[in-house]
Amino acid sequence: MPSARDIIESILERPSVFKSKEKLYPEHLPSYLPHREEQLKSLAAYFRNILLEPGSIAQRVLLVGGIGTGKTATARRFGSDFRALARQRGINLEYVHVNCHRDRTLYLVVQEIARQLRIPVPPRGLSAQEMYKIIMKQLENRDMYVIVTLDEFDYFIEVAGNDSVYFLVRTYDEYPNLAKRINFIFITRSLTSLGRLDSATESYIVRNVIHFKPYTSSELYDILKYRSQEAFYEGTVDDKVLEYIADLIGVDNGGSGNARLALEVLMLAGTEADKEGAQRVTIDHVRRAFTHANPNLSIMINDVIRHLPLHELLLLLAIVRLLRQKNEAYVRIGEVEEEYRNICEEYKETPRRHTQIYEYVNDLKRRGVIDARLSGKGYRGKSTLVGVSLGPLEALEKFIQEIIEIKKGEPS
Repeated sequence: MPSARDIIESILERPSVFKSKEKLYPEHLPSYLPHREEQLKSLAAYFRNILLEPGSIAQRVLLVGGIGTGKTATARRFGSDFRALARQRGINLEYVHVNCHRDRTLYLVVQEIARQLRIPVPPRGLSAQEMYKIIMKQLENRDMYVIVTLDEFDYFIEVAGNDSVYFLVRTYDEYPNLAKRINFIFITRSLTSLGRLDSATESYIVRNVIHFKPYTSSELYDILKYRSQEAFYEGTVDDKVLEYIADLIGVDNGGSGNARLALEVLMLAGTEADKEGAQRVTIDHVRRAFTHANPNLSIMINDVIRHLPLHELLLLLAIVRLLRQKNEAYVRIGEVEEEYRNICEEYKETPRRHTQIYEYVNDLKRRGVIDARLSGKGYRGKSTLVGVSLGPLEALEKFIQEIIEIKKGEPS
């Protein structure tokens, strides 16, 4: 019997598809951000005064967009590169990034700003406002400027409240003769969170707004292509795998448009390949990864499958079998119909007509069990394509067969 150490070593000695897995982690900051060039240009335009006339204005910019739309990465990339450009011009600029999901009060935010700027403040005994004055004085003494990003700003508004936000954005109103050294980027998921603020405070924040839309399939493909080249060994992930992930998650195909989710699915698919000792990431690895990334969806669909009518189950079985045989992301509806008729013969059922099959396909799509779309690039002629995003298909096929047997055994 192999020892625990033998088992661990056998895994460690396996070859991996990953060259640098951490390049797919959310905290990794890539040097290139596909499809966020316009947002970077807007940030540069808003903050250029720091380089042209340092201290003349205290800038405030609001980044708005859903989860995984690149807000945090764009702010971090801008902050890092803008700081370097400022230093080249002899301007002492720092960038500070505060996560307000963790630091939700004015005291904690100010304390974190001081920590990142390496400004010593007493651990207790001072108010947030007093600590903030120490920061302002130290910036003056060091002839330093700073861009502070308050990420997940929604949480700060909810917990700290209007007065704390007002204090931050109106600081220099009390010191009109001081050089304006503190600038802000606020990151929020939607403008509705600002409804908790009074009109005066809100107006200060919404003057400069940059919107981040969910990513389309083609945009996600570009992101996945770039990051996969950094993260995987050459030849281990082909374009079909990347296109499939992008199709599943792209907003134009009904997905969330969440790049963070797309990168997580790609990373999990690579992990599935490594578990098997496979040399390449496959479509089925993606299905398994998508299931891991969406456990609630998997539970919901399994529950839906249990209650499907018999012939929709037979059609679903045909889809799953074909996808397994072909090892493709999608199969044509014509092929599905033919396989469905074969399965009906296998189960001694009279197959339904063509129009009824289309109704079944639409129902399965509406319930979220399958994907269905018109064929495009890479297919001859127009046809409906169907696919299944959850996996592994082998386990799904067995599950569907079990439900069919139960349905067949029920009294009619």
